[in-house]
Amino acid sequence: MRVGIIGVGWYGFTPSTPELSFREMVFEAALRAYEDAHVNPRRDVDTFVSCQEDFWEGISISGEFAPDPLGGTLRPVMTVPGDSVQAIMHAVMHIESGISKVTVVESHAKPSDIITMEKIMEFAYDPLYGRIGARNFHFLAGLDAMKFMERTKATKEDLAEVVVKNKRNGLKNPRGSYSSSLNVEEVVKQPYVVYPLTSLDISPSTDAAVVIVLASEEVARKYTDDSIWITGVGVSYDSTMELSDLGRSTYLRLAAEKAFKIARLHRLENVAFFVDDTYSYKELQHLEALKVQDPVKKLREGELYADGKTPVNPLGGHLSEGRPLDASGLALLLDAVEFMRRGEFDKAVVASWRGVPSFTGGVAVLER
Repeated sequence: MRVGIIGVGWYGFTPSTPELSFREMVFEAALRAYEDAHVNPRRDVDTFVSCQEDFWEGISISGEFAPDPLGGTLRPVMTVPGDSVQAIMHAVMHIESGISKVTVVESHAKPSDIITMEKIMEFAYDPLYGRIGARNFHFLAGLDAMKFMERTKATKEDLAEVVVKNKRNGLKNPRGSYSSSLNVEEVVKQPYVVYPLTSLDISPSTDAAVVIVLASEEVARKYTDDSIWITGVGVSYDSTMELSDLGRSTYLRLAAEKAFKIARLHRLENVAFFVDDTYSYKELQHLEALKVQDPVKKLREGELYADGKTPVNPLGGHLSEGRPLDASGLALLLDAVEFMRRGEFDKAVVASWRGVPSFTGGVAVLER
């Protein structure tokens, strides 16, 4: 399977975007993606995939707003209410099945418009096991972190090192609105939001729109000689966190097994990783699920830094850019494409997570 990424575009990655609606954000991102790909959406694009969720938008059937800003009016448009790597999987299936030669994927988030985020998140929890009136929707992540740390012997300082690494990596990234130069002691001294996670261990929300243009191998070679190829993709759904094995990312392990098998990726050498770091411990937990050997040890030895043997989130990840809700997977994919276009690595793994309280993950393997 070889589906080419021939264009990317984005808008936002800031704490708030009062100047534009979410539809206008998508329009701006789409314009940039089409310019990057040198395509006309009305002439060259066969299908469109929008990843958005009424749950976040506060609008019933919010997918009906997708066609206009993408140039997909009166064209085949489908909506995926889930993780945006799942939307990439649908786009790949469109192209591999022959339904489409060029497919556009978009996802967006405008959490600055959400007044009652805490209540919405609590409502997402299992009605029997999760809605306990904790008034802190991060509490389940705290339990998950403790189980992971107990099993792997990771420390609070290790989690802080992830924060330091990613926020520093983001200083050279124009999307790194939350990047900064910190040290481990500064992170550890922050007050806990929920033990063992401080405010700096948790990725803040961000407003963003991302548009990706995909094409079949035949068509991609007509548009560019420097495509980034999607060679494998996998998505997995576990039970909710309340009923799952806390401390492990089984959902991502299953998704990775599917993606790696399709991509025939047997050895994780000379691979850059773009991994969901909604919480600092999740980066390490997700690397473990991706079969990276002893990620805590690699972190302590400096191998996970941008100039290390196994760079992880070299552009800063969500801790630096912020977390754009269901657009988080596309944000990581965007980072991977830009990093690989620099010619630093020929292979990358993108691993996303939909966030608490879900156990849903998606993995995409990219090659130059």
